[in-house]
Amino acid sequence: MSGSIEQGTSQTHGNTHILHFLVRIPRHMDEVWAAVATPAGLGGWFTAADVLEPRLGGAVTLRDLGSGQVTAWDVDRVAEYTVEGGGRVRFHLERDGDAASVLRFTHEFQGERESEVGWRSRFERLIETLEPSQP
Repeated sequence: MSGSIEQGTSQTHGNTHILHFLVRIPRHMDEVWAAVATPAGLGGWFTAADVLEPRLGGAVTLRDLGSGQVTAWDVDRVAEYTVEGGGRVRFHLERDGDAASVLRFTHEFQGERESEVGWRSRFERLIETLEPSQP
């Protein structure tokens, strides 16, 4: 079973843009959690996390977005980072059967910083990073 990016939507409210994605990943939640909530994991598919204090209110610096704080943290389920200039990035994981996960993603930001195409490309890298290697 391979991963899929099933849904990508974009909304605009004035100067605020909100991107939503639903990504199915054929890996256990703990493996996906490590990819969205650790410096090594984020660096493997998204951007370097120069600082990441894994707790609500902890400091975070995402190299391509900026510095800020962890604004939601529910271990193994929700990691949300709000950074100055880069907006709010939220990863919400849910179980999808016994061996897979669903990632509900939201990026809320001001201006024209990000695109649906850019995030789709990142999620393709995430799926590739988590896919088991072929023998």
